[in-house]
Formats: sequence, structure tokens, C-alpha cells
Amino acid sequence: MPSSGREYGRQASSYSGLENLVRDLWAKSPLSHPDRPAPQGELLTHHLRATLESVLQIQARVGRIPGMPEAFWVWAALAALLHDAGKLPDGFQRMVGNSVEPPQSWGERHEVLSLGFVDLILGNLPAEDRLWIASVIAGHHRAFTGGADARKLPLFTQYGGDGAEIFAAKFLPADPGAFTRLCEWLHRTAHGFGLPADSDSPRTSPDVLTTRAHAVFESLVDRWEWALDFEDTAQGLTAVLLLGAVTMADHLSSGRRQLAESQPLTVDYRAALVDRLAAGGHTLRPQQEQAGHTKGHLLLRSWTASGKTEGALLWARTQATDLAADITGNPRIFYLLPYLASINAMTDRLGAELDAPDMIGVAHSKAASYHLARSLADGNDDYGGNAHAARKAYSRQQATRNFRELLRVGTPYQLLRGALAGPIHSSILADSANSVFVLDELHAFDARRLGMILAMMRLWERIGGRIAVLSATMPTALIELVRASLRQPVRLVEAPADGGAPVRHRIEIRTAHLTSATSVAEIRDELVAGRSVLVVANNVKDAVHLYEMLAPICTQLHGEDSAYLLHSRFKREHRNAIEAMVLERFAVGAPRRPGLMVGTQVLEVSLNIDLDSCHTSAADLEALLQRFGRANRIGALPAVPVVIHEPAYAQRHSGGEIWADGVYEEVPTRLAWEILTRHNGQLVDENGTTAWLDEVYGSEWGKQWRASVDRYRDDFERGFLTFAQPFDDRSALADRFDENFDGTEAILTEDRDKYAAALTETGNDKTAGRLLADRYLIPMPHWASQLTQYEKDLNVRVIDGEYDPELGLLTVRGPARQTYRAGWVL
Repeated sequence: MPSSGREYGRQASSYSGLENLVRDLWAKSPLSHPDRPAPQGELLTHHLRATLESVLQIQARVGRIPGMPEAFWVWAALAALLHDAGKLPDGFQRMVGNSVEPPQSWGERHEVLSLGFVDLILGNLPAEDRLWIASVIAGHHRAFTGGADARKLPLFTQYGGDGAEIFAAKFLPADPGAFTRLCEWLHRTAHGFGLPADSDSPRTSPDVLTTRAHAVFESLVDRWEWALDFEDTAQGLTAVLLLGAVTMADHLSSGRRQLAESQPLTVDYRAALVDRLAAGGHTLRPQQEQAGHTKGHLLLRSWTASGKTEGALLWARTQATDLAADITGNPRIFYLLPYLASINAMTDRLGAELDAPDMIGVAHSKAASYHLARSLADGNDDYGGNAHAARKAYSRQQATRNFRELLRVGTPYQLLRGALAGPIHSSILADSANSVFVLDELHAFDARRLGMILAMMRLWERIGGRIAVLSATMPTALIELVRASLRQPVRLVEAPADGGAPVRHRIEIRTAHLTSATSVAEIRDELVAGRSVLVVANNVKDAVHLYEMLAPICTQLHGEDSAYLLHSRFKREHRNAIEAMVLERFAVGAPRRPGLMVGTQVLEVSLNIDLDSCHTSAADLEALLQRFGRANRIGALPAVPVVIHEPAYAQRHSGGEIWADGVYEEVPTRLAWEILTRHNGQLVDENGTTAWLDEVYGSEWGKQWRASVDRYRDDFERGFLTFAQPFDDRSALADRFDENFDGTEAILTEDRDKYAAALTETGNDKTAGRLLADRYLIPMPHWASQLTQYEKDLNVRVIDGEYDPELGLLTVRGPARQTYRAGWVL
């Protein structure tokens, strides 16, 4: 047998003449691809060959995975070839419409019968090899085990108590002639691709197939019914990655998709960047040069607008080149950010930076909406009339879900779902092997999420990954956490202390709350003086109040398009429109114009804007430094004032903890306030802000924070990343993941009929229709789902609330005397 995946596939070009050998077995019904109607379903042999060829694509991309057995890719190829062979029985063929009798549900699992072909076609392989192949075949749709929360009946529960005769009766009858031809096809195809198979095709019957399948199934029960011992958990990771490779291939072949082979971040990126900088009279900064010459993990700490993104891209290109030579593959590059809006903005930026907008994937839960918004922005169509744009946007989203692009921008959460493993999520882990990860704004995550991400970083490293963490504000505590979480050395690259960081800000402290009459008057005076003013409140209620107080004077002075409000509780269509208008007026590099920009935390990361001054409620220090960065962003002006207003401290609930303006933790907010108060009236040295952050994280609160992160990291690693039961059902945990990283969404009661109508705008194309209907959705925190009512017919949550297109969601009248409190959510 071949000792590695490099040896098989060599004879594939000589493989021919087998496609018509088995034309009486279908893998899928004609309805499985409604957009490509066909007179018959997809032939089983076509699907099996396509899945095998997809494994070849995936192997060429992922390459040799550290720690995996030499025969890993051979096992994956053989599992792909045999994974659906169990669709032979008459019951399955009738279910997919390949029968003179009307279709009806079958009720059995074809992948279990496929196990018989492992013994019949691969009998000469070592028993251990056959067990690995069988495990992945059996597990590519259903979990083996699972508790009461399992969403689908586990295979060991469904068939574990069956004797051989009862087992056989569930899968028979099957056409003996079709069975013989299928065995011949499988045997000849394996040899045609250089795969190890028995020297002769089996001469037997479907009865023998079921007997062999039952015996193999029993061996799987013996192997995987109970958790692996601690010393065997490496086998758990092998199982998950092997399952991921095969399920990924199955999805690729079913979707008739090809993986991209060209990396938009090309090897000549550095030369192109140098030429572009030289045209403007600039050169690469020292930290960019150092990052680009680093091989291995990186920490890049550099002030705002100092070229961190370009430095990260130089580093990523170096890693991709180095890894490709080592693994004989094509590494993926993941640029990861915490917020959807910042991901969308980075996707646009990279598309322009690399001149390859169609080659960059958007990997987050609202990716189709991003593509639709961009498609509509490029044309002159409105939402209601552009079904074609919706279909195209959905197709782009599905391409990324099928791992098409080599450069993707997304959230760590999307990759973190690989920890759920199983047939749905294991492909995420397989695709992330031997990849390059850039984590920007890692400071934005709370202790629990940060701990989970650090644990995942350790797993990425274990399967060949290279990791970079970027920030303008990176405390020493975070550097130590990253280094403690990774086993290989992590190089710290910093902007030189005398590296030309512009002095952009001057600290001014106000004890009056941001919403007080004196604060409003001060901001009004700046508007009268013709400045553009950024106002960042800690919660939606305060932001709305400030906008209502200040917008009238601003528009009176500077025009109707001069004042804007932005927070996270707008309908999607309104938020897209507001962001476009804000960028038109306040974008970095645009002519400076007076005006007002009021918002919440979303302004810290979502928009690349540049205003003349900033007024903000006090929050934790990292949030404040991000807010400052939206004023005088590129240092085009002398130092501008960043005015910090003392927040109101109160309990969210009686007897609960104290929060600043109902949103930020009390202790780190007070620590930030104390530090900034000491520097009242002084200029901000951005290279010196690290010392401020170290003071916060060196406090007693900081020590407790560090201990919490360590605990969350270790708990997540033990609970999710040892894979002691790689074929166990973890689907019930998906909802908990959603609660941790995503909120929920709802439509207004008044929009219900419009939402229902939008669903049908694209005819029978329900996915495109839902995408068009998404324009009515309003983001809500996950806890607010209790204020909604679920509409089963529309598959959407509905809220009874007060909404204004200019102000967003104001109140929600929920059930059980619950109410939405704008002061508690961002």
C-alpha cells in the first residue's frame, strides 16, 4: 500500500471508460439541485468519483498535517470513494425517486451499509487502516454517541442492539446485478487512482455485504463507544481531522464547487507596497520590515495609522511561502476581527489593497448580507427589485462556507466552531490546518472569550498554524498570555519609541456626565466654531439623547447631511445607509467638513473616520484609546482635544454589580479614569500608553482578570479540544456558542407583512428571498430573546417596539413585564 498521500492519484489520468458501468444507481434525487433541474438524479458513481477528486484538491491545499499518520490522506481518499456506496438498497433508490414506485422515506442510514464495502474492497489492508476508514465513512452524517440533548438519533443507538439478521433485514433487498457492477466500479476506480485495493473485485452478494457491514459496525462500537484514555487523545484529533477532510470533500462535490488555487496576497506584495509608498515619498517603517522578515509567531504592537495591517500582510506572505515549502500545500490566511462591521470594512480594504475584491472571503454569519449590500451599492437597483443580486450574494456566502477562498476575513468565532467537531464542524478544523492567522483587536474580547481563543490558538499551532496578534494597545499581560498559550517562540515587534508617531491628542477631563447640560453646551460651542465632533456614549439611550439635543443646531449650521447617529439597534437597511453617508462626510483622507457623529461602541472599530475632536463617556482604557483614534486619525491636525466625561455608576439589578453607564465594569473604568485624570491637560504619547495599560493589568483587578483568562483557556481546552470522544454529538452546544459570540435578531411587528412579502420576492428561491427580507432585521443582545415572540411560519423573532429610521430602536414592549432598557446595551 502507499505509505503517504503523495503516491496515490498518479494513475487518475489513465482512468476512463468506467462512468457508464453503473447507470442504475442514484446518489441524489433530481430535486437536490432545484436551480439545475435534470431528468434524473445524480449517478452514485459520479458523486463518489467527484468526492474522491475533491479529497485530492483538499490534500493539495492542506498538505502534510503535523502529527498525523503517514497514511492520513490515503485513508481520506478511500473513505471518500466508499462513503456513499451504501446507497445501493432498493429502499434508498425509491426514496430519491429512482423507482417505478412513488418516493417514500427509507429510514435507514446508508453510511452504515457502506461499511461492508470496506471489508469487500479493502480486505488486504491492515485492520487498523480499515478501522480508520470505516470510522470516517460511518461518521460523515451522524454522531455515534450522544446524550439526551442529541438532535439526531446517534448511530450506536439506532443499530447498536441489532443482531446480524435484524441488521440485514433493514437494508435489503438490493439489486444483485447493480451490486456486482458497483463493486467492479469501486475496485477499478481505486486502482485507477493508485489507491490500495484488493487485487480482484469481490464476487459475492448483497447478503454478504450486510454481514460484513454488521461486523465492521460492531468493531466501531468497540472502538468509539467510550471516551479515549488520556494517552490516546491524539487519536481523537486524527479522527476529527480525517472526518473533516471527508465531509469537506463531500460538500464540495455536492455543491459542484472548486477550491481557489491562487492566493490574492501574492509573493510580489512587498515590492508593490514599496513602490506605492515610494510614489508618496514614504518607505516601509522599521516594524513593518521586521514583521515581514519574521518566520514564526508574531506580536506586533504599533500605534494607530502606522501601517499595522500592511505589516501583518508582509508577515502573512512570509509565513505562507515558508509553510508551502514545508508542507507541500497552499496555506490559507485568516484575518480575524471581533466585530462584523470592522470585518466588512477590512474586507473592502484588503480588496482594494490587493486589487482582488472577488478573491477575499467574508467569513461571518452575515456574509451574504455584506455581499448583497456591496452588489446593490455597485449598481442602481433597490432591494426589492434585485433578486439576481440576492442570489449572487448567497452564492458568494456559500462559496466561503465551502472553504473556497485562500484569504478570508472573519471572526475568531467562525473558526472556534471547529471545536464542536462532528460531521458539521470538523471541516473547519481540517481547513485551518497549516494556516496563517492574523488576530487584530484581540483586546476587545472579554476574559471568557479571550480564554477560548487562546486555547484555539494552541490547537492551530499544533496542526501547523502560524499566529500573529496585532494591536495599537497591547498590554504586557496579553503578551504574556499569548506566549504562555503557544509552545513555539513568539517574537515581539514594536514601533520604535522615536519612530515618528504623531502627537494627535490632548487629554481633557470633565466631571460632568456626557449628557449633562454643561457637556451639551460645550459640544454645541465646538459645532458653532465649525469643527467636526465625535461623541461616543456608553449606551444607546445616552447616544439618542445627545443626538436629539445636538443634531438640530448642527443641521441648522452645516446642512441636513451634517449630523449622524449610529449604534447597533438599527434595521440593517438603515445602518448600511447611515454608514455610507458617514463615510462620505468623515472618511479618512476626505476634505475636512464640520459636522456631528454620535454613537456607541460601534464607532470604535466599524468605520475608518477622522474628526476634529472627541467627547466620550469614560470606559475601560482600551475602549477609550480606540475612541480617541477616530479623532485626528492620521495626525493631519495639531493635537486635538479628547474630552473624557465621568460616567454614572449604578447597579443593573438590585444587589448586583456596579457598572459604568450600565455597560462597563466598574473597576477597570475607575482605573482608567484615575490614570487619565493624572494626565489631564497633557498630550498623549501613544508609545507611552502601554505603561498605562500595564498599570491597569498590574492591579488586583488585572491579576484576577489574568487568572480568569487562564481558567477559561484551560477549561475550554479540556472540555472541547482533547476530542476524547471524536464522534460524540455536540450539536446542543452550538446554541451556547451562539450565546457567547452572537446576539439575536428580530423584526418589528409593523414590518411582519413586509418581511413575509420579501421572502417571496425571488419566487421559489427561499434563500435569496430571506436575504432580501433581512433588511428589516434589528440586532438584539441574546438575552433580549425573552422580549420577542418566535414566528414559526416566518422563522423569525418579532418584537413590539418603537422605532425611528433616524434614531433606531427606542423601546420594546416585551412579554412577562420585561422591557428593553437602552441604557444596558451597546
